Amino acid sequence: MAALRVEAVLAAAEEQEAEKRRSITVEKELELEYDLGNLLAMDRNPPPAAALRGAGPRREELLRALARDNTQLLVSQLWGLPAERAGGAGGPLVAQLPEPTFRLPREKPPPKPRPPTRWEQFARLKGIRRKKKTSLVWDEQAKEWRRRWGYKRAGGDPSRAWLAEVPAGADPEEDQFARLRREKRERVARNELNRLRNLARAHRAGKDTVPAAPLHPTGHQDRDELRRVARVARVSTASLGRFQPRLPKEPAEPPSRSGGKKRRFEPLLGNLAAERSRQLELLRDMGSKKPVLDITRAVNKQMRQEEAEAAAANKGKKQSKRGKRGRRQQRPGRSGKKSGGRRQAQQQKPAGGGTGGGRRKKA
Repeated sequence: MAALRVEAVLAAAEEQEAEKRRSITVEKELELEYDLGNLLAMDRNPPPAAALRGAGPRREELLRALARDNTQLLVSQLWGLPAERAGGAGGPLVAQLPEPTFRLPREKPPPKPRPPTRWEQFARLKGIRRKKKTSLVWDEQAKEWRRRWGYKRAGGDPSRAWLAEVPAGADPEEDQFARLRREKRERVARNELNRLRNLARAHRAGKDTVPAAPLHPTGHQDRDELRRVARVARVSTASLGRFQPRLPKEPAEPPSRSGGKKRRFEPLLGNLAAERSRQLELLRDMGSKKPVLDITRAVNKQMRQEEAEAAAANKGKKQSKRGKRGRRQQRPGRSGKKSGGRRQAQQQKPAGGGTGGGRRKKA
């Protein structure tokens, strides 16, 4: 009885060893194509069509076995690559992957470049280059290296300092801490307004269908680029190119600012899917609690409000100056009396220069 038990244990051990050998040994009629840089393995062997027909546990089991075998072959190829220990002798074993040979498609389109701001355009025009500054500077008060900007920067925030210097010519009764906080809020609001203006300018530039891009150097101009630049130069006149001389093969109608494109109205019947999507999008916008922000409209509204406030302030200053000037004229003074007396003397005095002159002649 004991001998039978030992034989059964040995047989079970042999089966386990055979199963382990089968788990790491996979045989294929056609060898797989590998791209180890992308961890990619392509199997050209056709699967058994009879087993994949229909849906059932047999089909799922076959697919799992096929995926497992291909993964085992890929892992075996990875173990054949040169490897090293990361972080010392006790670190994990890391394999050095070769350069990928298969170009995988992108899931999403590449990001569009950010449009330049007004300062970036001016710097590019003037040839101004940005100088890189270190992020840490020496703080004399704290006697340590601190960041140039942000929280706990060198020198600290002037609006949070315990002592504020009164500038020369300022009102000594004015709260300097309140003034510093007000100036900081104004700077933050000004920067935010400039940011919104840049976004609105970039939004308007993206809608423009006639870009004002410069020509490439000689030898790289193509027909479309020359035609586009000629159209931009033509519509830059006051008549939009109506009275400009024509090129030999240029169309007779004057090009418009929109590139000759006319408004197109969709048919009333036909594309029901597009109509349904538009209506659903409109209902979604109407039902959403978060309002849709129109950057261009917000910036224009802010600019109009600032211009109205500035005009009102200038109007008040002019009225105050006129009122002061009028009070000065109405207020009695020595100059007014003298001028009034002179006018009365001139009116009462007869045409007198001749009498005195006659007397001197008689004498």
